[in-house]
Amino acid sequence: MLISPAFAQSAGGGGGLGSLLPFALIFIVFYFFLIRPQQKRAKEHRQMVESVSKGDKIVTSGGITGTVTKSVAEQDTVEVEIAKDVRVNVMRSMIADVPQKKNAPKPAANDEKKPGGLFGFGKK
Repeated sequence: MLISPAFAQSAGGGGGLGSLLPFALIFIVFYFFLIRPQQKRAKEHRQMVESVSKGDKIVTSGGITGTVTKSVAEQDTVEVEIAKDVRVNVMRSMIADVPQKKNAPKPAANDEKKPGGLFGFGKK
């Protein structure tokens, strides 16, 4: 009932490309589902931060909201008014959001959602 040594030794070996295939597939999945979207979000954030100008309302990553009063493109900071006559310097990288850009289209008054019935029936 013992397995012959020659038969047991012939079962191993066969590495090569086949053993690297699962790792390659895992890397591809990570790239498309994690790395690439993160790079896209970072690029969008960088563009948003660079486009901040005087008069924009911003939200910092600390949750402070305010209006930009001074923005120089070469500097790493912007001056933000968080209350009347209260101005602070904020690092550009700490700007989390620009909720309303000056040139962003604002919804018209007649575009408001009107209450409807069940599943939207009854809307006019």
